[in-house]
Amino acid sequence: MTNLLYLIASLLFIFGLKGLSSPKTACRGNKLGALGMLLAIVVTLLDRSILSYEWIILGLVIGSLLGTILAIKVQMTSMPQLVASLNGFGGLASALVAAAALFESLNVAFTYNLQWSIALVLSVTIGLVAFIGSFIAFAKLQRLISDKATNIPGGRFLNLLLAIAALVFAILFVLDPSNLTWFYVLTAISTALGITLVLPIGGADMPVVIALLNSYSGLAACATGFVLNNNVLIISGSLVGASGIILTKIMCKAMNRSLTNVLFGGAINKESGSKVDADEFYAGKVKSTSADEVAMLLENAQKVIIIPGYGLAVAQAQHLTKELSQTLEKMKINVKYAIHPVAGRMPGHMNVLLAEADVPYDQLVEMEKINPEFQDTDVVLVLGANDVTNPAARDDQSSPIYGMPVLEADKAKTVVVVKRSLSPGFAGIPNELFIKDNTLMLFADAKEALQDLIKAVKEL
Repeated sequence: MTNLLYLIASLLFIFGLKGLSSPKTACRGNKLGALGMLLAIVVTLLDRSILSYEWIILGLVIGSLLGTILAIKVQMTSMPQLVASLNGFGGLASALVAAAALFESLNVAFTYNLQWSIALVLSVTIGLVAFIGSFIAFAKLQRLISDKATNIPGGRFLNLLLAIAALVFAILFVLDPSNLTWFYVLTAISTALGITLVLPIGGADMPVVIALLNSYSGLAACATGFVLNNNVLIISGSLVGASGIILTKIMCKAMNRSLTNVLFGGAINKESGSKVDADEFYAGKVKSTSADEVAMLLENAQKVIIIPGYGLAVAQAQHLTKELSQTLEKMKINVKYAIHPVAGRMPGHMNVLLAEADVPYDQLVEMEKINPEFQDTDVVLVLGANDVTNPAARDDQSSPIYGMPVLEADKAKTVVVVKRSLSPGFAGIPNELFIKDNTLMLFADAKEALQDLIKAVKEL
């Protein structure tokens, strides 16, 4: 009966994950996944002959309280940090449960076997790497430490050395699980690996890192399932691990990165930058505009594409963006949103941001589908996006972002870029879009600019 109920919970996880593949079914998918987790927890609590529930209830109350506060208080701009921390806690939980199983085995008559020992090693190693790595990612995103790539002397060699050392001590532990010395050394090495793998990676690559660490936390949970001989944990961990790897590959493609390099760390850590002086690059080539002028452009447009970016998220201007699009639609103007997979700081950041403002899902168009439409577009409104609209990624082979798929906004008849300044994006390089003949710069905070635009359009 327990395994049957676990199977039902696993099916709910699978259907829930399937639901998350589309914005229209995402809420239902979340609910199915949550129902599956509730069922798995209840069955486990009833099946494991638990003698005392005091600590479990205390953990349930504390966890529920913290989860509720975070759900209410965390802003959309801080969602990547929250996701990173959840990945980290998942990895830590797996490592702690595996460690508890090890210490329990020392106090009872326990027969060690190869599968159990290997699973425990994987759970602790991957779990700690996910935990430490996630909180370094959190610190970078929160600007508690520099979000630039931190150069570790001999970084790749150090990672290789730590990986070899982890393998050696893992083998020693598997051969003699009762020797805690090997376990403690492996724990220290895993912690160091979590630092050396993520610290050298710059903020521009955080979408890839978050997706990868999500996969790590799932793999750690799967390994813990083998330690505990728990089928539902094995299945759910496998689902998270596999989907995280797939998402990582998608992010790598969107950022022109190599999945192999990401997996082994250090190769996506090259410091993005350019020797081109920004002041010299932009000098005399940037054309400024005003909200009134942009309103007149919009009035005469038949098709408008809005490109949301991190600047929009920072300004919390998603609701104003929807209001502007609704105003334009009343004027019989076709409005769409161009969504780059890594716009913002995490996969799907812009989708979630606009969904919060109830922007219709059919207006959110992915990069591959929207790019051919730019050449037939009258006005493109870029709201705080930078690197994902830089034509250098397509045209300049010397550019650090060359080869990265970008939104081809420069092909539209007119481009209006809303930014507070000419400061670079995460890649740290000037944006060639800003000096194109068909580009106008509206220097303002996204919320302020949209308020002025809405007012100007309504007064036409």
